[in-house]
Amino acid sequence: MSRKKIDLLLENVTIEAVAAEGKAIAHSPDGQVIFVPFAVPGDVVDIRILKKKKNYLEGVISAIKQPSKERLEPFCRHFGVCGGCKWQPLPYSLQLEAKRQQVYDQLVRIGHLDVPEILPTLPSERTQFYRNKLEFTASERRWILPEEDPEGLTPEQRCGLGFHVGKFFDKVLDLEKCWLQPEPSNAIRLFVKKYALEHGIPFYNLRENRGTLRSVFVRTTESGAVMAIVCLAQEFPGRKAFLDALAAEFPQISSLYYIINSKLNDSISDQTCILYKGDEAIYEEMEGLRFKIGPKSFYQTNTLQAYNLYKVAREFAGLTGSEVVYDLYTGTGTIAQFVSRKASKVVGIEYVPEAIEDAKANALANGIDNCSFFAGDMRFVLTRDFIEKHGRPDVMIVDPPRAGMHPDVVKVIMEAAPERIVYVSCNPASQARDLAMMAERYEIVAVQPVDMFPHTQHVENVCKLQLKK
Repeated sequence: MSRKKIDLLLENVTIEAVAAEGKAIAHSPDGQVIFVPFAVPGDVVDIRILKKKKNYLEGVISAIKQPSKERLEPFCRHFGVCGGCKWQPLPYSLQLEAKRQQVYDQLVRIGHLDVPEILPTLPSERTQFYRNKLEFTASERRWILPEEDPEGLTPEQRCGLGFHVGKFFDKVLDLEKCWLQPEPSNAIRLFVKKYALEHGIPFYNLRENRGTLRSVFVRTTESGAVMAIVCLAQEFPGRKAFLDALAAEFPQISSLYYIINSKLNDSISDQTCILYKGDEAIYEEMEGLRFKIGPKSFYQTNTLQAYNLYKVAREFAGLTGSEVVYDLYTGTGTIAQFVSRKASKVVGIEYVPEAIEDAKANALANGIDNCSFFAGDMRFVLTRDFIEKHGRPDVMIVDPPRAGMHPDVVKVIMEAAPERIVYVSCNPASQARDLAMMAERYEIVAVQPVDMFPHTQHVENVCKLQLKK
């Protein structure tokens, strides 16, 4: 595919529809497709074309000549610079329909799958402050806004604590207020930044691997519990005073951790989390079940909508109490335990050993004795011998990562031939590919998109598959 950078201004172009990846679609006077971000159907805009590819153009809005009647005023002052929440100007009803269309495009228009009518996207009860986890990255080289004079900034004014800016791995957008997570998330971030600047704690420079303050994680629960995790690149003499000040300022932090991460990337999956003060975990509850959340635990980031997602999965599973259920990519076993009351036996498999330990601990604490959990690469755990040992599944629930399932895993699933498969996916494109591999033996009987991330293009999709007779 050819890719050519150009600089061309097209005036008075009407935005026609919402497209993939959070962009909108329009056409040039000669009929070429144009993809442009931050636009709403009905907008009349001037578009500066920046890239020309084989079958389409890419551009940005230069001016809004006439806003769409549907266009809303963005509620976040960081809109347009921050890479998240791109659909703020788009009414929520249109967001939901766009996500349903996205599922249709991937499964039917592109994937050529035979599917029933796709149900309307299940809306999120909260469209602001819906996340239970955020990571804020520190940088001594923050993103400089267009209205700022770089030459007039002091080194302290160049520091930031916020989100990575797209396509710039070492640049961070300094945040004043984020609308994704409830308080004290914003207050913790602002306090950490202020304290670090006042006490000379160097912000990290990822490009040159120097500095001290790397990142701050904040996790919250519906009951109001708060976990804070401070990630440092190295030990420093004021570390204890820093953490004590954070704990004193926010008594609602029930679990305070720190990490010393001296390696070149920000991942903490291989790092030791050191409990400095409080409880080792916070807990979330769902239908009387209690789930332990540690510093590395995976838990769906939209708690209330996760409950709705799990209810869809349980409904699609169609359990009567006698079934053997396999929960593949089980994470901390949340779905497995959620469906366990209506199953004879549940077998969960997950790649991350720490997640399986959490799953076992949760099941024990919840008094669940019909769930067993196994850690390892799905390709090597889910084998014919494994199925022979633990029983042929009547129902399989699969919730793989964005890349979808390995063909070897799909092959074993097909050989096991469960009566029903519930496929939960955060990426309808890879889901469509996997469903095509199973189309010979399975028919898709229900499709339910679920909105886990309002104001973004991301959509979770649940498909129910039935073994063909």
